[in-house]
Amino acid sequence: MTDCPVAPDRSRRAFLQGRRSTRPAPLRPPWAAAGFAAACSACGDCLPACPEAILVRGEGGLPEVDFRRGECSFCGACAAACPEPAFEAARAAPWRLEVRVSQACLAERDVVCRSCGDACPEAAIAFPLSLGGTPRPIVEAAACSGCGACVSACPTEAVTLVVPDPVAGHG
Repeated sequence: MTDCPVAPDRSRRAFLQGRRSTRPAPLRPPWAAAGFAAACSACGDCLPACPEAILVRGEGGLPEVDFRRGECSFCGACAAACPEPAFEAARAAPWRLEVRVSQACLAERDVVCRSCGDACPEAAIAFPLSLGGTPRPIVEAAACSGCGACVSACPTEAVTLVVPDPVAGHG
């Protein structure tokens, strides 16, 4: 997981105006420890270890997952290559991510597209039939592994995976 649900906007203007960034926090590699940013030395050993090549150098040299490059196979090579205690290999689930489908989805424009559902190895994205309309994607969160196959398959980049906001709905 990541250290915070939203990456802070550290610009002076944002600080003086009391604004927080709405940019999602960067996605860290699977099984990243809660204090990943502090534990990671930014050595980059995990980047070439990833057989799917979805890890990229992010802010401060820390590794980030870029699902536009492909999906995660959960092989654990990134954690095995890391010389620091930045990963929690004992956890059963590699991470908890939510699939979000934006208004850029072709189905929102009445174009039939099932690319994300076809790419999903867990069959977590369904397209229920709609009388007189185009089927819209419905994500079954419990079935989603967070592999990211749906992200790279989307032709309009309408599908994203984000760390859930822990305070959403508690206010």
